[in-house]
Amino acid sequence: MNLCPRDHRPVQMILDMAKIKADFPDMQWYSPQEKSMWRFGPLMPFNKQHQQDKVVSLGEGHTPIVDIRDFALCRSLNLQVFVKDEGQPYEGYGANPTGSFKDRGMSMVATMAKHYGLTKLTVPTQGNAGDSLAHYGQSLDYQVAVVMPDDTPQNIMGSVAVAALKDQNISLDLVKGTIREAGEFMKQHFVPQGFFNCATFQEPGWRIEGKKTMGLELAEPWPGIKHDWSLPDVIFYPTGGGTGILGMWKAFDELESLGVIDSRRPRIIAVQSENNTPIVHAMDNQLDDTVATNGGDTIATGINVPGGVGHKAVLRILRDSNGAALAVSEQDMHDISQAIFAQYQMWISPEGAACIGALTEAKKRKLVTEQDCIACFNTGSAEKYLQNLHDIFMPRRSPHRTE
Repeated sequence: MNLCPRDHRPVQMILDMAKIKADFPDMQWYSPQEKSMWRFGPLMPFNKQHQQDKVVSLGEGHTPIVDIRDFALCRSLNLQVFVKDEGQPYEGYGANPTGSFKDRGMSMVATMAKHYGLTKLTVPTQGNAGDSLAHYGQSLDYQVAVVMPDDTPQNIMGSVAVAALKDQNISLDLVKGTIREAGEFMKQHFVPQGFFNCATFQEPGWRIEGKKTMGLELAEPWPGIKHDWSLPDVIFYPTGGGTGILGMWKAFDELESLGVIDSRRPRIIAVQSENNTPIVHAMDNQLDDTVATNGGDTIATGINVPGGVGHKAVLRILRDSNGAALAVSEQDMHDISQAIFAQYQMWISPEGAACIGALTEAKKRKLVTEQDCIACFNTGSAEKYLQNLHDIFMPRRSPHRTE
């Protein structure tokens, strides 16, 4: 099964939280010694502590929170801002093997595919999800067919292309357009051959289960910053398909059912490029679902999604959380990526930079206050976007230099 056969909308895994609470009292489900997203034991489809052979893990998740309160923009706005950095490894933490939060979802896809005996997997992608699935597929010696737009950043495209050259089980096809056209190609050419569709929301809740671990990690203590299980007041999340928003919301509900947190929820701010704003448009116009676009020309290719089967649920969560959707300019993304790198040596992706760039408008709209604890997601490494951001990281020539 992919989508629900009755309404053709995404499905989710439902865990028996009452049984987990009874079987694992006093938070015995929590394994903080595990340095990956699988640290949450029976809150996952398989408990790695007791079912290690079932789990396909390459060390993904368990990423750090970085304090950027002294960043110039944060100081000028007098905001308490922290970055959840999914893009690069830090000592003492896990690390996403392809430098992207997509590894959380694809670790779960690989695990569930192994469980069900599915050895042929396919995905349409703006880039990172395809790179990730190819990586996990290789670890299992599975067949993986990746379809992506031909304007995908070359570093991401090249990673999959190299995998395809080295491994006959990996294939890469390029199409004109966006992930929508990639999805159409996939359904025409690979699904009829028996490949299982792993597109966003179209696998039966697997990627949501992987992405929910971001919410679980937001709730757990942050070393040196917060010592209890609690949620930030506001979350800024770069939103293409929106799997992460559904996943985190699910995580919060599960933690509440276990008595770990209360009913209070963070305000969720979805962030998009001003060159492609289906969710912003739907929120601003009080729509129940997005209106599909033709995509846009943006350096933040990961959120260049024209529409999504899960957007209706994303919009509902934004409204339930008293949140919003904000658009950020291409120039702001570029400038913030550069400034963050200069100050913190953090290879922040354009999507992550967009979240920080959205703080200005959020403060103006009173969506954030000076007392709020704010979490911004950096969903990947700028290293994967060097084609789009190469000038940020090029050494500057001295004006006095002579040849």
